[in-house]
Amino acid sequence: MSDAVSTEKKLIIFELKGKEYAISVNEVMSIEKNMHITRIPNIAPFVKGVINLRGVVTPIIDLRLRFNLEEIPYTESTRIIIIMLEDMEVGIIVDSANDVVDVDTSLYEPAPETISGDEVDYIKGVVKLDKRLLILVDLEKVFDRTILRNYSTTKSDE
Repeated sequence: MSDAVSTEKKLIIFELKGKEYAISVNEVMSIEKNMHITRIPNIAPFVKGVINLRGVVTPIIDLRLRFNLEEIPYTESTRIIIIMLEDMEVGIIVDSANDVVDVDTSLYEPAPETISGDEVDYIKGVVKLDKRLLILVDLEKVFDRTILRNYSTTKSDE
């Protein structure tokens, strides 16, 4: 019997431009269908605006634009994944949210050095799961806190 410590972690799988990405279910508050987003002037292009979700004004970031992928029209499968960032709810727009899987953390691997593109800055690693390759997103790096803090300061000054 092996003495190696292995831990199962639940991951939410979502898709962007045909690739599967994953974040820990512990980071996710809810997954919502696309809804009306109120634009905010003079803010980063990847910040689409805000929504009122159950009485909480929540900034929404288009993950495609954050990763410098081409923008596409939203469809029936487009989802907004609501996460908690520090003390603030933030939504990320993804092409679709596909699955929840249990993954043994011993299967996590560092991101291959051959991965290129802007999204590589936001990747903590990869998981090979059967014939799937899941890209683990580092949400801490995805969000530019100064932009979100500027938003929340403006909001609280009103």
